[in-house]
Amino acid sequence: MDLCHVPVTQEKGWYLALMAPNVKGPNYAWLDPSRLYCHPQGLQDCVADLLQPFQGDTIDMVAGIDAMGFILGSAAAAVLQKGFLAIRKAGHLCVQTVAQPYTDYSGREKVMEVRTDAISPGLRILLVDQWIETGGTMRAAIQLVERLGGVVAGIAAICIEDSEGGRWIQERYKCSHCVPPRLQPRFNHHQLGWN
Repeated sequence: MDLCHVPVTQEKGWYLALMAPNVKGPNYAWLDPSRLYCHPQGLQDCVADLLQPFQGDTIDMVAGIDAMGFILGSAAAAVLQKGFLAIRKAGHLCVQTVAQPYTDYSGREKVMEVRTDAISPGLRILLVDQWIETGGTMRAAIQLVERLGGVVAGIAAICIEDSEGGRWIQERYKCSHCVPPRLQPRFNHHQLGWN
């Protein structure tokens, strides 16, 4: 899809066709949304779809997960006129942090951290990431927020796959994603095809 083209009919998720498949092998995610972020209308519509379920909800801050969650998270924070908190991979913050180990979608053991002075008890935080595949990364972010006394006001991602971890998150938290129900089975099985 052309980066300037906007389809005449714009149903929810039309911008998903901007994403490109992985051509670099198993150490990478199966689909790359970064081209979606280059498309001005696609990015705006994606963020609007992510935020729609939270209209009227109290959100004090948006937190994005390292690294691609920074893009959607900061865009969501700008729309909501809220502050943005970066939840980082370990070793990138030069201030006091709290850390949480986790296993990412590829099975690699990692550690995530967040600064300790940004979350006060009761602060309602919308957690944003690019994708929730196995749920390990998002669960670590949830644990960090809750350990510091914050409240997870919601979780937003382009796609929340129907995995054990994805279901665990959706059963416990208000969630939003961009994949229409008719396409969800394809995304769960990492298959392309938008029609």
